[in-house]
Amino acid sequence: MGEIVALAGAGIGGLGLFILAIGLMTEGLKAAAGSSLRRNLTTWTNTPLRGIFSGFLMTAIVQSSSAVTVASLGFVNAGLLSLRQVLGIIFGANIGTTMTGWLVAVLGFHLNVEAFALPLVGIGMALKLTQQQGRLAALGQTLVGFGLFFIGIGVLKDAFDGVMQTFSVSQFSADGLTGIFVYLLIGIVITVLTQSSSASIAITITAAASGLIELYSAGAMVIGANIGTTSTAAFAAIGATSAAKRAAAAQVIFNLGTAAIALLILPLLFYFIDVISNALALTADPALSLALFHTIFNFMGLLLVYPFIGKLAGWLEKRFRRRDEADAKPRYLDNNIAQTPALATNALLNELIAVQGRFVMLYQSAVYNKHDDIRPFQRQARVIEALLQQVSKFIVNLETAALSDETTAQLAIMMRVSNYLEDCTQATDMLASHLANRETLGERALEQQLRSYLIEVYGYIQQTTTPNDAVEPITQETLQQRKDQIKD
Repeated sequence: MGEIVALAGAGIGGLGLFILAIGLMTEGLKAAAGSSLRRNLTTWTNTPLRGIFSGFLMTAIVQSSSAVTVASLGFVNAGLLSLRQVLGIIFGANIGTTMTGWLVAVLGFHLNVEAFALPLVGIGMALKLTQQQGRLAALGQTLVGFGLFFIGIGVLKDAFDGVMQTFSVSQFSADGLTGIFVYLLIGIVITVLTQSSSASIAITITAAASGLIELYSAGAMVIGANIGTTSTAAFAAIGATSAAKRAAAAQVIFNLGTAAIALLILPLLFYFIDVISNALALTADPALSLALFHTIFNFMGLLLVYPFIGKLAGWLEKRFRRRDEADAKPRYLDNNIAQTPALATNALLNELIAVQGRFVMLYQSAVYNKHDDIRPFQRQARVIEALLQQVSKFIVNLETAALSDETTAQLAIMMRVSNYLEDCTQATDMLASHLANRETLGERALEQQLRSYLIEVYGYIQQTTTPNDAVEPITQETLQQRKDQIKD
């Protein structure tokens, strides 16, 4: 009994170390990238092929397809990328996640932990302690994560070796299609519970390398990990904008389709892997076979879907329409992009520009429409105020994270823009009430106040970044022109 408890503890501890390592590497590399990620993103993904390569590269570096996928939801919400570009990132991330299997298979079982992994942890912590902030601190965190990655693999391997010596392998085997689907389900469950396909694949490869499970069963678990990883994007899309839901749906469609094909031709894939191994004179190694299997079936799925990326994007654009884009719900803001401040500032800018456009229409309605019933107008004013409250709340929540000086300055400007727009809305509401009651005494003063507010608001938006060309600059002259046109 004591031995079973010890083995279970070692397995849980090894898995915990591995998940912690993935988290440290992901957060460290995101912090090290900083605003350069935002600046280069559009260039990296201006074609589907480059988007795929970007998704592959980012996932291979941070060792988390879930992190890249969730970040891609933020990219499309922030207005930085189109859905078509984000599809490339998502599909590339599926290829990039196969690097975990190669790291485990090639390095995980052959590195001397004391000579390699432990020094990485020490060096990383030294950087983290001596550099409280900045890229060196982020690099230190990444090195700690990289070292713990291999330590976790070592602990898992020792635990599975112990299980092999304690139990009969036949206890863990299941025959035929039933066995395949049982292990497929196990792969899905482990991935959903850990929210990390990398962790699930590491467990699978380590168990197969220790002889605990057979190769076909391990292959089914790897396919299950590919299905289970869609849960992260699905959870992230709950309550998010429709753009995020479309991107999440794309990942679910791609992963389920790829998994179905891989299951149907599972024996054929492993036969092909045996042919490759014999041609390259490789020794029979379950770990390498599984890493190759994971890469082949994901790459196969990519080849099948690549010619239809444009059509898939067009089909998805017609789905999830307007349900989460009601008037009082922000178009560009959700919790996903709050994890990446450099992207969140772009989303905030787009949201403020959209609200600015709403306000111009509100102002026109207040001044130029002589309707006695102002209730529709007041409803629109409440919508704008609700949107601005959500913008302010988003900024406040974002300010609790570790931010660069540049991002902090941008957020301060955007908070002032939001406050000015809210003041403008309230002043316009007052103006509309006066006009509806034919009380014109304060019209000129209020109109002048609104104009000065709008000029300042637009100036702040210009300081942040160049506005969308579709948004006409709001100045005293343009407002006067609109007024003259309507009077004529």
